[in-house]
Amino acid sequence: MPSTHDWINNPLGVVEGMFAASQNNPSSGWEAKAVEFFKDRLKEKDAHTSVPSLNDVPLHYLKPNSLVKFRCLIQDMFDPEFYMGVYETVDPSTKVLRCGKYKDVTECGVDFNSRNTVTAERQTFYCVPIPGENPWFALILSHSYAGSSQARVVPSTSYVPSRQKRSYEEDDDMDDMDTQPQKQREPHTGALIPTEQHGNGDCKRLETEAPSSQMTPASHLDLNFPLPGEKGPSCLVKVYEDWDSFKLNDTLEVYGILSVSPALSALADEKDASSSLLDPAECMETAEEQRVHSPPASLVPRLHMLYAKTLPHNNPLLPSAPLEDNSAFLSSTLSEMASVRAELLTYLTHVLLGDALAAEYLILHLISNVYTRRDVLPLGKFTLNLSGCPTVASYTERFYQIIQQLVPCSYYLGMSLQNMNQMRLVPKKDYVANRLVSGALQLARNTSLFLDETQLEQGQLDTTGVRNVTALGNLISWQKVDYDFNYHQMEFPCNINVLIASEGRSLLPSDCQIHLQPQVGPATMEEYLSSIHMHPQASSQLNKLRIYLSVARLLDYSISDEMTKSVEDDFVDMRKDDPQSISAEDLHRMLVVARLLSLSLGQTSLSRDSWLRAKHIEALRRSRMEQHKCVNGNEP
Repeated sequence: MPSTHDWINNPLGVVEGMFAASQNNPSSGWEAKAVEFFKDRLKEKDAHTSVPSLNDVPLHYLKPNSLVKFRCLIQDMFDPEFYMGVYETVDPSTKVLRCGKYKDVTECGVDFNSRNTVTAERQTFYCVPIPGENPWFALILSHSYAGSSQARVVPSTSYVPSRQKRSYEEDDDMDDMDTQPQKQREPHTGALIPTEQHGNGDCKRLETEAPSSQMTPASHLDLNFPLPGEKGPSCLVKVYEDWDSFKLNDTLEVYGILSVSPALSALADEKDASSSLLDPAECMETAEEQRVHSPPASLVPRLHMLYAKTLPHNNPLLPSAPLEDNSAFLSSTLSEMASVRAELLTYLTHVLLGDALAAEYLILHLISNVYTRRDVLPLGKFTLNLSGCPTVASYTERFYQIIQQLVPCSYYLGMSLQNMNQMRLVPKKDYVANRLVSGALQLARNTSLFLDETQLEQGQLDTTGVRNVTALGNLISWQKVDYDFNYHQMEFPCNINVLIASEGRSLLPSDCQIHLQPQVGPATMEEYLSSIHMHPQASSQLNKLRIYLSVARLLDYSISDEMTKSVEDDFVDMRKDDPQSISAEDLHRMLVVARLLSLSLGQTSLSRDSWLRAKHIEALRRSRMEQHKCVNGNEP
């Protein structure tokens, strides 16, 4: 039985061993057994922490053809491709059948005329790191397997990728230690690629040894990250089975065999050169499509999927398995929910300048989640418009930084006129390159989107600006984004928590608006905010709040027949007193508030107390909004 070292460092050896053993028994189902082998190994205690992560380990520290994992979002799905699943070597004296699965390049000559060749099909996903992951997320993950001997792999001696760059902190004298062959290899493998796009975030300098005339098209390759300024590796994931079970924008943890063969770049160059000689009508792919679909492996590695799991959440502090399968964790967390909620309420009240009611609604917003759809209506969403936000002391930016500390993934979008008119929010199909060009609204499930409307200024929205504002409105109202396919639009459902910070009522729709009532005057605002900026809470306490928000969002919820009847009776009584006082929309909002209030207390069914509490805080909010409307009569 292969040791841990074998199946992580040499997974192809395991696969080829099973393939060779199957030659005497063609119906052995070796392919399924190979996948099951790796699944079983990964289920062993802490085994997954021994597998190095492409997200956290620079690519040049990972051994080629080893088992790695990648936490990612499916940004695009390319057309299926054919490959040689089984091939025969060309040497007649040692003709043997070889397995071509989980490989990009064969390691020996191939007899293309052999009748034993088996052609198979695989799918390719273009995957990027999950957009908007906050810094604390990666920090916790790196600590979780920092002690593992497998998590940090020594640089491979068999292959030194040209993407390996030194950080600027290293002594320049080290340049003299470079070997000449390596320098000769660099120019034709894209040595001038900006290193910010590589996995190593510390490397910020460009290599200057190669003359600019030798810059390859790869140096201009757009890695297609949805959010501007994102870093990390993108990856071409090769999928061999059940690819129909994956959807665009799914978040996955992929375990697969890493392929960074320099031959891939050489093949792409040859293909590019030969296509330029062909009649355009005879060439199946444009040069742009070849460049996008066959980027240098040193920049966009290939990952041959052995196993992948859809992430039920994106919080590294929670078990990866569903909550119902972790009863001990769930019961201990539920027992502390009420006390942790009280601590979070106190903290957010402080952040919201002493406004406890706004803090209540902010908690409900942070745990909201689209749990189902009825026809086109997404149920469970709770977009909050926090109006009355101060414009002094960069309050909204500091407020967002607090949100960043609490949620795994978030994105701040300042709604300035320039951003609205220039940003690409909606993904668009590029038919020349045959790829989906990403936009800022191509986000993972449960990402917190912070819209800062205090950045608005007078001016004219152009066509792009109007389209972007419309897209934000559709996202909020219907939890969907209409991707632009030039000749038509295609709806993609999403599940994004949208928080709108504004001075007056937002120009965008929302499920609930609450006007902030600061207990802090403008004169002391700067000093007050400095005291709460990145509140110096113990990290263990902060982790409690992070776990609380994720667990509350994942809990199931139900309403008993008895409570349903009670709510109906209450609604009839409220309408009796004043038919205009409450509408069906108001009742729907109260039911959403009651659901979120129950979940925030760790209760999975609606109680009478929670219903009365929901009615009470809704009455307080509506009363506040009426008072504000009287003072500001011109505001809708």
